[in-house]
Amino acid sequence: MISCNQPVIPVLDYCYQNWIFIMAVMLTESAAQRVRLHLQSRGEGEGLRIGVKTSGCSGLAYIMDYANEITDQDEVFESHGVKVIVEPDHLKYLDGIQVDYVQNGLSSSFQFNNPNVTEQCGCGESFTTS
Repeated sequence: MISCNQPVIPVLDYCYQNWIFIMAVMLTESAAQRVRLHLQSRGEGEGLRIGVKTSGCSGLAYIMDYANEITDQDEVFESHGVKVIVEPDHLKYLDGIQVDYVQNGLSSSFQFNNPNVTEQCGCGESFTTS
């Protein structure tokens, strides 16, 4: 039987045999500022939706979009004041990920630091998890 009596602060947690597992999807301050700016310019939106899709030579690729609504099935994290929405089926690939927004000269992009990645294709577009 599962029983947890310890207080936990994170948005999503679960307990198994008195161990508390905390699942997280995080944005850096830079990424959160960029998402806030886009949400304000759109004039609508609940937050950033992050997921994965089957793609590329390594198997999975990240997908990101602005979420106009949050469903009852969605897992919602808050990072630097921005809601990050993830479908439960995608969480196993994204647990522990940190999304950053990096500007380098004239180019800028979101970058993913995902501790679950075991392999990545040469171009960096797709990845495999264990």
